[in-house]
Amino acid sequence: MPLIWTDSQMKPLLRRILTVSVLCSLGFSSFGQISSYQLNGLDDDNVVNTITTAVPLLMISPDARAGAMGDAGVATTPDANSIHWNPAKLAFIKDDMGFAVSYTPWLRALVPDINLAYLSGYKRIDDKQTIGATLLYFSLGNIVFTNIVGEVTGEFNPNEFAFDLAYSNKLGDNIAGGIALRYIYSNLTGGYYIESAGESRPGQSVAADVSVFYQDDITVGEKDATLGLGMNISNIGAKISYTETADQDFIPINMRIGSALTIELDEYNTIMFAADINKLLVPTPPIYETDSDGNPVVNSSGQNVILYGKDPNRSIVSGMFGSFSDAPGVVIDGSTGERSVFREEMRELTYSAGVEYWYDKQFAIRGGYFHEHATKGARKYFTLGAGLKYQVFGLDFAYLIPTATRHPLENTLRFTLVFDFEGFKDQGSNEISR
Repeated sequence: MPLIWTDSQMKPLLRRILTVSVLCSLGFSSFGQISSYQLNGLDDDNVVNTITTAVPLLMISPDARAGAMGDAGVATTPDANSIHWNPAKLAFIKDDMGFAVSYTPWLRALVPDINLAYLSGYKRIDDKQTIGATLLYFSLGNIVFTNIVGEVTGEFNPNEFAFDLAYSNKLGDNIAGGIALRYIYSNLTGGYYIESAGESRPGQSVAADVSVFYQDDITVGEKDATLGLGMNISNIGAKISYTETADQDFIPINMRIGSALTIELDEYNTIMFAADINKLLVPTPPIYETDSDGNPVVNSSGQNVILYGKDPNRSIVSGMFGSFSDAPGVVIDGSTGERSVFREEMRELTYSAGVEYWYDKQFAIRGGYFHEHATKGARKYFTLGAGLKYQVFGLDFAYLIPTATRHPLENTLRFTLVFDFEGFKDQGSNEISR
């Protein structure tokens, strides 16, 4: 018989777990309902209207290489972690087979037991086709359940994971397309029973990525160079719910576009510059009408009345295409004094920029910057990292430096161990030749 929790007991806990999931996955995000009073406040240009989704772990940079480059990765040179950033890149990977293991202790400035692990690998089928798979696992630490008098009734470890299968194929000498299929599992409540919603359950969904990658050799200032262009629309999939009666939430459907330029300075020195732009393809929260006391105005159907913006309870396709024009316009145009939907939509873009320097293809130094507008989450941080590559394996690490002090993401470290099976072959060949 399941333990029954009353609404007064379980709802605050459920909200806490869901909030922790968002904060732990993205690091920091200011969010809440926007009222007409806030819209007409003294500082209209800085009204917070953050977009939130379920399973935001899908947007975390899982590997140390991209994590050290400001989370830029859609058009960088292919590696074992390419499936997360752009599955189409796998078609241009040089080695026949490889895999990588990544680990990130998350938000250690706040809690000691939240961790992110990522396992990825690929296998080339022929000179045009490559397949791959990944497993992303996120542990949210331990939660102790107590009753109304404070007695411990149980413990639970909320966790989420996503499993991917990817396929990439060259469509020409310089362009490739890729797809990835994803199964998502999110267990945040441990099956506890809620009076008004019934038994809680793990959220499950399936999703797909559709991507393209272009790569061509060019010349920059008489130096050999490679230009990469990429686009990945990821997590196109079903909404997710944690109870039988609760509304379903969008997963983080996202469009990522970017470019990368790799320049061979000489025989031993190579440098790459990369930049990405991201746009969540999910509805922007509208502004709801409130009365003189600040309470929501409800229509005859029991729904909150929308003052500005559009109803967020839409289909997946409608949510994706409508995401380019559904902002309520909390930003005020200084020249006209009117709400500007376009300016708010532009604030929903996030920007990543990074640089990677290699010496003799064995030692790398990386740096980058990530920017998100203050009214859309306020994540702004610099990143640093390094990498070592041997014949058989490589080791990368990344360090995150937020621009704000006492930030939850302070001192975030990422580690990635990359295994190259071509290195095993080369090592075996060298031993035989001896």
